[in-house]
Amino acid sequence: MRRLIALVPFALFAGLALPAYAGTISIEGRGEVLAAPDMAQINSGVTTQGATAREALDANTAAMAELIAELKAAGIEARDIQTSGFSVNPNYVYSDERDANGYTLAPKINGYQVSNTVTVTVRQLDALGSILDKSVTVGANTVNGVSFAVADPSGLYDEARKAAFADARAKAELYAAAAGGTLDDIVSISETQGFNAPQPYPMYARADMAASAPVPVEAGELAFAINVNVQWELETDAQ
Repeated sequence: MRRLIALVPFALFAGLALPAYAGTISIEGRGEVLAAPDMAQINSGVTTQGATAREALDANTAAMAELIAELKAAGIEARDIQTSGFSVNPNYVYSDERDANGYTLAPKINGYQVSNTVTVTVRQLDALGSILDKSVTVGANTVNGVSFAVADPSGLYDEARKAAFADARAKAELYAAAAGGTLDDIVSISETQGFNAPQPYPMYARADMAASAPVPVEAGELAFAINVNVQWELETDAQ
C-alpha cells in the first residue's frame, strides 16, 4: 500500500504542464493626456536710452514703476511679479576710419541703454490679452514671450501613467503570446516625464498699440506625457 501511494503523485505531475522560466521581457509604453492651460507667464519690460547711464536709468525706473503699478491694478499679485533681467550697456558707434598705421579706430560710446524685465504670472487667462495691452500702453516696449502652463498637473500625469502602463502591458502580452509564453511577475518599472508646450513667441511693441483692442491670445492645449519601461518575467509551458 505504501508503494502505491508513493507512485500516485509522480503519475499526477507527469501529466501536468509545469511553468518554466524563459527569461524576461522589457517593453516601453507611452501615455499622453491633453489639457487646456489655466495660467500663463509673460516676460516683459522696458528698454530706455540716454546720453548717460544715469539718464537712461532714471527714465527706465520711472517707466518700470508705472508698469508694475498697472500690473497690480489689473489684479496681478506681488508674488506673481518677479524681476528676471536687468542690464546697463553702452551704445557703441563703429567707424570705418583708420589711424596712421592702418588700424581700424576703436568704437566710441554714444549713450547708454538700460533694460529691465519682469516675469509675470497670470492666473486668470481671460485677462491675459488685456494685461498685454495695458503693459504696452504704459510703456512696456519689450515683450519677450508668453508661455502657458497648468498650475497643478499631478492628476494629469497620473492619468498618463495609467495609460502608459496599459500600453506597455498590451505590447508585452502580444510579444509573450508570440513567443509561446505568458507574463509573470514584474521585475522593474521606470518612467520619464514629457511635457509638450507651445513655444513662447516674441511680441514687439509698437507706438500705435496704445489705442488698440486687447491683444488676441489663444491658449490651445498642452500635452502631458509619461514614458514607462516595464520588465516582466516570461514563462513558457513545459511538459
